[in-house]
Amino acid sequence: MINLADYQLKTRDLWRGAGLWDRPLAVIDLDLAEEIPADWVLPLCPVIGIGSAEHLLAQHLDAVVEAPIELGSIIKNVLAKPLAAASFVQLLRVLSSLNAQNGLIAESMAYALLQGSAEHRDWLEQSRKSVEVQLSEGRVVLDRRASELIITLDNPACGNAIDRAMRDGLHSAFTMAAIDPSIERIVLCGAGRTFSLGAVLSEFGTTTDPATAHHIRSLTLPAHMAAQIAGRLEVHVQGGCVGSGLELAAWGAKITATPDAWFHLPELAMGIVPGAGGCVSLTRRMGRQRTALLALSGKRISAKTALGWGLIDAIAANESGAD
Repeated sequence: MINLADYQLKTRDLWRGAGLWDRPLAVIDLDLAEEIPADWVLPLCPVIGIGSAEHLLAQHLDAVVEAPIELGSIIKNVLAKPLAAASFVQLLRVLSSLNAQNGLIAESMAYALLQGSAEHRDWLEQSRKSVEVQLSEGRVVLDRRASELIITLDNPACGNAIDRAMRDGLHSAFTMAAIDPSIERIVLCGAGRTFSLGAVLSEFGTTTDPATAHHIRSLTLPAHMAAQIAGRLEVHVQGGCVGSGLELAAWGAKITATPDAWFHLPELAMGIVPGAGGCVSLTRRMGRQRTALLALSGKRISAKTALGWGLIDAIAANESGAD
């Protein structure tokens, strides 16, 4: 059973030398919070607020719990992967000072760091016992209609899980759109009932050297090009929108979703951070704190919650390319 008192802090504890640096998690009750110390500093671990989000300290914390996320799920997941959780919130704290491209570099370096961690290696070892190899290779279908380009994730039998072939196809499609100013509208959607179930799990761990993996991401990550076309990009989501699929979708200037859509960031349980651009795209979409809530809790949120959080712009029926 989780004892909240083991992690709860008072605001007067937020000063250097307060013995916070080896904590896995800190919780502050904002309804009971005193005046903020003049020389306060956040510990390295996630600092989660409960209670009133109107307190002056609230905006400085890593997250403030709000429905449907529960504090218990955050504590459980952070305690299971404390190094990944700490690296994740430290990354989010600095992203606001970086532009999109530099943010993606910082995200990739944090991801590479965690690829070499015991937390991620343990997950890889366990996943190899149960993960099935994707049966069919993913593809990206392009449909040019005058000044419009429709990009469709096309592997519905596998939930449009994003494998290497699909990543390469997305990078090429986004690059083409970036260098062609005659393409005024870019639409991203998924074939079948699911937008995307995220990265193909059997491909995790195929590049074992973190520095090499970072170099490959720097050259081929679709998010680098998605950031360049974000102002022209529209995304329609149906069904599951998970992991790298969600990270990619969040670049859209306009995002719509069907009423049954749901959104999930499972990376913390893998001992890593979102590494397909989501630390940058999601924080720009719905803010640092709600991104942290979604990732640290490991919980799914509905289309209704996503709309309220600013993750999507509207709830709509299926559109062309997503039936």
